[in-house]
Amino acid sequence: QVQLVESGGGLVQAGGSLRLSCVASGLTFRGYHMGWFRQAPGKERIFVAAINSGGGSPRYAASVKGRFTISRDNAKNTVYLQMNSLQPDDTAVYYCAADGSIGYVGKYDYWGQGTQVTVSS
Repeated sequence: QVQLVESGGGLVQAGGSLRLSCVASGLTFRGYHMGWFRQAPGKERIFVAAINSGGGSPRYAASVKGRFTISRDNAKNTVYLQMNSLQPDDTAVYYCAADGSIGYVGKYDYWGQGTQVTVSS
């Protein structure tokens, strides 16, 4: 079955950096666009970043643009989220997701279990 497994979360001070990884199995990874989402306590899950199946056309939420970078390695079935200049408002559970749509329209079919990121002030 399809599995998306996130890692790399943790506790970091404001201004610090983390790199999240998401390893996919059970699907043809190069055929899926990939996204990162996050959910803070008591809030809805929101979009953070996305990248198309070929590793291009990155998209970012306004709140993370210029601080976060999404990338992927199709040979390793892995998508990454490099997070710099982290702030307490970035504290959330981060999820990766796989979008099998033809048009990179953000229709996510599969989700990971999430990894906790906590940023202390």
